[in-house]
Amino acid sequence: MKRVAVVCMVLWLGAAGCAGLRFAPGQVQKQNAYLHNRTAAIAAETSRRECTSEQLQALTALSEQQSRAFVAYCGLPDELPKAEKAEDVLDESSFAMARAAMAEAGERPDAWQVADSAIELGIGVAGLLGGVYGTTAVRFLRQARAKSNALKEIILGNEVFKMTHRESAEAFKQAHGKQSPMTRQLVTEAKSSA
Repeated sequence: MKRVAVVCMVLWLGAAGCAGLRFAPGQVQKQNAYLHNRTAAIAAETSRRECTSEQLQALTALSEQQSRAFVAYCGLPDELPKAEKAEDVLDESSFAMARAAMAEAGERPDAWQVADSAIELGIGVAGLLGGVYGTTAVRFLRQARAKSNALKEIILGNEVFKMTHRESAEAFKQAHGKQSPMTRQLVTEAKSSA
């Protein structure tokens, strides 16, 4: 029964992919969230001080309030960037940090890393359970990890073959044309994460 559960988990992970997984906010994300909060606060203060329209004052006040959620979600960075005045926030380093945070925001875990981590977790849990079921589960999970690595190597080898033998690429694709939709999806996800 446990074997079926583990197989279902691995198949679900393979079918679902890693698009919904994200890395925890790093220092760049935390610094950017803090700078965003300070930028919104300075903008709200400036709009009040300069007696801008009520609408602009309300928008900047709302923006300041909303940006607190970003800091609460990400947490404070280890080192707070200098952001006391508008000149501090408008420094080129703030723009560079925003670009770096934007680039980092799109990163997703590699499907192979997630699968290996899930298998390692399973091995650890099975080791804790011990007994006959624990050893059987550890053996099964180690075999699943070996098969996962073998699949990754095969897919990478196939891609290298298609690139180095372009004249055979079309025949290669035709030979794999009768793969099941599940297999195609797994291979596509594996290729995109490799």
